[in-house]
Amino acid sequence: MTASALVTGASRGIGFGVAVRLAEQGYALTISARDEERLEKAAGRLREAGAAEVRAVAADLADPEVAARVVGAHEESFGTMRALILNAGVGTAGAIAEFPARRFNKTLAVNLAAPFALLQASLPLLRAAAAADPARGAKVVALSSITGVYAEAGLAAYGATKAALISLIETLNLEESGNGVSASAIAPAYVDTDMSDWIKEKIPAETMLEVNDVVELVDALLKLSSRAVLPRLVLSRAGSSMYEA
Repeated sequence: MTASALVTGASRGIGFGVAVRLAEQGYALTISARDEERLEKAAGRLREAGAAEVRAVAADLADPEVAARVVGAHEESFGTMRALILNAGVGTAGAIAEFPARRFNKTLAVNLAAPFALLQASLPLLRAAAAADPARGAKVVALSSITGVYAEAGLAAYGATKAALISLIETLNLEESGNGVSASAIAPAYVDTDMSDWIKEKIPAETMLEVNDVVELVDALLKLSSRAVLPRLVLSRAGSSMYEA
């Protein structure tokens, strides 16, 4: 059986980097992102990179109904799921005192509610993949943030959702690792992607983490046996205090 993975936020940045690595290993992929045109271009590049098959599902994860549709498309195409990569997210900054409620609700929807819904919908497929390959099991990797581990002024809403995502992943391990489904949250500092453009005047791109730094960690996590659980990894920037984005 060909291993399959679902990658959200896969049209660029970390999500696309992870998807390319999986394509090179022959995975069948479902990829999701908001921009349909960009997503289709990414799908073509993933097929060229060696993906066994690619299903592209354009979706806005702020919509609570979307998770079921994305996972349903994956199930229709592949039946089981060897890996779920929860990468999609929104970055937002602002002090608590002035933070708009509407922006808070969108941050919560995309960074926490959507991963929860995707995970819940995917669990039957992940369990099935784990049962088919008990030695390797199935994996969930969620992209959190160092701000979900160490608080940072101006990033309260973002950090709170990323802290909750880490808690979700750790609870999943308690509930599902015995079924062969284990999970890890990666909590990086700033990574050199479009999402970090807003801060690059203060923190130069050349001092940020590379996308491939995160891709390498995801690749390693997916290669662990079903006996191993690595719930959280914090990735700091060289030269920083180690406790800040």
